[in-house]
Amino acid sequence: MKVLFASSEAYPFAMSGGLADVAGALPKALRKRLVGCRVVLPYYENVVSEEMRQKMTFVCNITVPVAWRRQYCGIFEAHIDGVIYYLIDNQYYFKRDGLYGHFDDAERFAFFSRAVLEMIPHIGFTPDVIHCNDWQTALIPIYLNAYYKSQELYSNIKSVFTIHNIQYQGKYGHELTGDVLGFGHEYEGLLEYDGCVNLMKGAIQSSDKITTVSPTYSREILDPFYSHGLDGILREYTYKLTGIVNGIDCEVYNPETDPLIYKNFSADDVAPKEYNKQKLQEELGLPQKADVPVIGIVTRLVKHKGLDLVKHVFEDMLKADLQFAILGSGEWEFETFFHEMAEKYPDKVGLKLGFNPQLAHRIYAGADIFLMPSLSEPCGLAQMVALRYGTIPIVRETGGLNDTISDSGDGQGNGFTFKSYNAHDMLETVWRSLAGYADKEGWAVLRDRAMRCDNSWGASANAYIKLYKEIINN
Repeated sequence: MKVLFASSEAYPFAMSGGLADVAGALPKALRKRLVGCRVVLPYYENVVSEEMRQKMTFVCNITVPVAWRRQYCGIFEAHIDGVIYYLIDNQYYFKRDGLYGHFDDAERFAFFSRAVLEMIPHIGFTPDVIHCNDWQTALIPIYLNAYYKSQELYSNIKSVFTIHNIQYQGKYGHELTGDVLGFGHEYEGLLEYDGCVNLMKGAIQSSDKITTVSPTYSREILDPFYSHGLDGILREYTYKLTGIVNGIDCEVYNPETDPLIYKNFSADDVAPKEYNKQKLQEELGLPQKADVPVIGIVTRLVKHKGLDLVKHVFEDMLKADLQFAILGSGEWEFETFFHEMAEKYPDKVGLKLGFNPQLAHRIYAGADIFLMPSLSEPCGLAQMVALRYGTIPIVRETGGLNDTISDSGDGQGNGFTFKSYNAHDMLETVWRSLAGYADKEGWAVLRDRAMRCDNSWGASANAYIKLYKEIINN
């Protein structure tokens, strides 16, 4: 079985969020299970590090149709951790600062989608399945069906489309249909939804299977509250839809070997976690108190991450004997609020604004509790990483948080959960976690249970293999 994993970002070349982690880890897990999986992504020349560029070799160059134009496309290849990566080069489209947010993103990723299909005859690898991810690759299954299926090389290629976050759908005006996307009037019905071109909608119709990144999220997006308008088309195609929870890369997130934390530890030797806590407090300018629980927050500072709940009761939480270690960046409202709290309560709130992978790892390793009260969370990786480092999650029961964290009130769970999107329900759950922390013997049992949870990619990779086999055999 051969799979081509198409993504707009992938670790270790270009990263902006959880998609890069998935594109870096799932293909490795598939390869270990004897699936010939390769990855293709754009070559963001201003983003890819010099170290990664040194690993790339030039394969060839071709021209790619973008509506009425033909554009240069360079194909580079790199071998990383047993996986072959292809990087699609066009300096006009991809030699820019950042990955997304440019005025012509529709054209950039239309080019990328056509390039993924056009490169297949030139790389000596004809996939059985092209696995597409989010709106940036939504055009691949549409183009495949419209322009390539009639060719013998492509006739048996199947497509899977994974929705990582349904909020971002690739919505554009109708004027792009012909001049940018290259479709005639006969395809307007496929692309049109709710008064505009919607690329994700077209992929939902065109793909052989649709997946989301957790079983709960696959059910939630059938509800208008979560679907951002796509619930109608998804209910029509529920026979294609399934949810497979993401895993984490247990080599990257391994407290026994992690070079970014202060001192390595394991479930069998957890004592050095206290040293990590002490050094984290020191780095963030907090008093070094071993018995004071540290609550970690590593997130984008945006409303749907539940930060309006946190803001509403933050000073109530600070009345307790605790500390916060906060890392993130995002909306001005929340950056300003946490900055004010750090200045007002310097002995209780340690804050770093921005993206700092080293500090993120150190918060996972040094905090006692991890707060993640999201309004919606397709899967979430942070709660699984926190478990790996023995930092107990507090989560709202939504999406992948619901599928990976269960409440420890029954003596079997691995964290603390609440259901309603309500600040005081969250606050009550924080109080329960602090009571749990005060019971040192019980907390040690909970921490050990958390660290021994298996959130590796193994089970998820097996589920994807089963899915691939199903569509290939059909």
